[in-house]
Amino acid sequence: MMETVTLKPPFNETQILLMQTFSSIKTEQEKNDIQSLLLDYYRKRVDKGAEEVHLSNEQIDEILNSHHRTAYR
Repeated sequence: MMETVTLKPPFNETQILLMQTFSSIKTEQEKNDIQSLLLDYYRKRVDKGAEEVHLSNEQIDEILNSHHRTAYR
């Protein structure tokens, strides 16, 4: 029996939109402005997620500063 393979396009719609936006950047300031917008967006998402699971700032800092590494043998 032959296996069906589904090919995925290399980029999704959001990635294409971002690449088009980034291709129009002409200055370092424009790049910094867009970078700030994206960082603010994701910072808000993280804050909202933390509120939903009721984590305090201290708990978030503890998680961020902890080391959870896979032991390689």
